[in-house]
Amino acid sequence: MRLIITGAASGIGRATAILATRFKLFESTAQLLLVDRDPEGLKAIVETLQASGTHAVAYMADLSSPDAADQIVEAARQNFGGIDALISNAGAIHSFKLQDISLEEYDRIFAINSRATFMLAKAAYPLLKQSRGAIVVTASMASQHPAPALGAYSASKAAAAMLVQQMALEWGPDGIRANCISPGPTMTAMTAKSYSDPAKRDARAGDIPLRRIGLPEDLANAALFLASPAAGFITGVNLVVDGGLSLTTMVSSASAATNMDNR
Repeated sequence: MRLIITGAASGIGRATAILATRFKLFESTAQLLLVDRDPEGLKAIVETLQASGTHAVAYMADLSSPDAADQIVEAARQNFGGIDALISNAGAIHSFKLQDISLEEYDRIFAINSRATFMLAKAAYPLLKQSRGAIVVTASMASQHPAPALGAYSASKAAAAMLVQQMALEWGPDGIRANCISPGPTMTAMTAKSYSDPAKRDARAGDIPLRRIGLPEDLANAALFLASPAAGFITGVNLVVDGGLSLTTMVSSASAATNMDNR
């Protein structure tokens, strides 16, 4: 199984790379092109995987660059002869109110969270058509639910999720499947500061039906399933992996309505 994984130096991407080496639903040993802009983190994960006998290749890239996608896909072709799955996981999140965000920052968020996926998928299309492969994109709960001070992030993830559906529709006849995963609260380096206070972390977990914060491995398993032959008749899906948090919207609404009824 020949995979490109972006954002592979940490968090969900790193967990995906590690689990790919022993994922039982793959029909062959994983060969991984791991992409990130963090040289130290990328070196560490590649060395770890190579030490266990995995064919893992590091590729440093800034995915906001329009030229990065063609170069990444060419590196996969040269190293593996083709691609079976593209896992577009790299992302950026900044908290800005809409009235405060600059055009430059707005464009940067879209370049990483949406445009990079489009460019990678377009570059990989000939090889994925040849292998009848899969595309898996990391979106977010925010692609479906607006969040305070995350206007550019939410919009960029919604764009990525719709792009996935468009690819599923247009490229399905070529045998290419396209799906995305939408994480809920997940413990990664990006969110570690938010969950460093145990009281706040427990309070957040208390809002989730499964009563815990997600782990990178939870998302990695979902992504790898969608990339695998076991999901061979699944395309155009946005799989929410949130411990049931998205189910609680009406619970909150019902509580508010009950309080109003009882005034």
